[in-house]
Amino acid sequence: MSARTTKTVLPAVAMTAVSMVLTLAVVVMWLGTAMPWPVALVVGLGIDGGWLATLAYERRLAAQGDHSHAVTGVGWSFGLIAAGVLIAHALTAEESAGAWLAVAWLPIAAKALWLVHGLWERTALTPNALGAIRGIQQEARDEAAVARARLRAEATTEETRLTAVTQAGARVARVQAKTAQTLSRAWSTLETARDGEDTGRALTSVTNRVTPDVTPRWQLPVWGPTEPVSAFTLDAAPALTDEALDTLVDEIRHSETPALSYREMATRFRAAGHSASEVRLRAAWKRVVA
Repeated sequence: MSARTTKTVLPAVAMTAVSMVLTLAVVVMWLGTAMPWPVALVVGLGIDGGWLATLAYERRLAAQGDHSHAVTGVGWSFGLIAAGVLIAHALTAEESAGAWLAVAWLPIAAKALWLVHGLWERTALTPNALGAIRGIQQEARDEAAVARARLRAEATTEETRLTAVTQAGARVARVQAKTAQTLSRAWSTLETARDGEDTGRALTSVTNRVTPDVTPRWQLPVWGPTEPVSAFTLDAAPALTDEALDTLVDEIRHSETPALSYREMATRFRAAGHSASEVRLRAAWKRVVA
């Protein structure tokens, strides 16, 4: 008998023994006054013997994995008879009636303990099965802990990545804002220099000796989208003379009203397939404008 089974069978055996002794004593004391005590002893032993016999038969069936409702009913009948004897004696006793009533429940309690022991045996598992169950439960706990740790690590990684991306985006935005501010100031300076009166006088004083009677014009780059210029080769169009270049520049400049700017004229000039260097084209523009 294993240690686990002993935990349930020993209380049942002890309470059964106490119940049988009390039942035998009560029968002998109660019936001893009305009949010879050997007869009363036989009656008490008969009750205890029937109870013990049915209990032994129940245990035999339980060991075989079987169960009999009839035997169980007979066993409970003997238990109820024993409890009834104790209750009847307590009610008729002139002394210590409360004490006898206090122990009258022991036969029923003994039967209940045997019932608990039977349920324990039917649901008990072998050590190997218990070890397997513990292993499965531990494995489930380990997997759950690993899953929680993985989720926490992924959440931390994602948080770190988002923080890095946000900080990088903020740095890029700051650099772009600073660059745009610098370009804006530079462009404002160029615009002021181009529109100023001192710029024309400075250019006139420098270029007057080179190109007399020609008012120079300082063309700054346009800050904005540009239009692609079609590709061309030197063989695609013959070189133009200065007179032909001046005529062509003047026609393109006055093709719309108001007259086109130099950049618009140069774009249309090259888009039409004409070929001329930037120096010659700008010199032709200055001559036409003058």
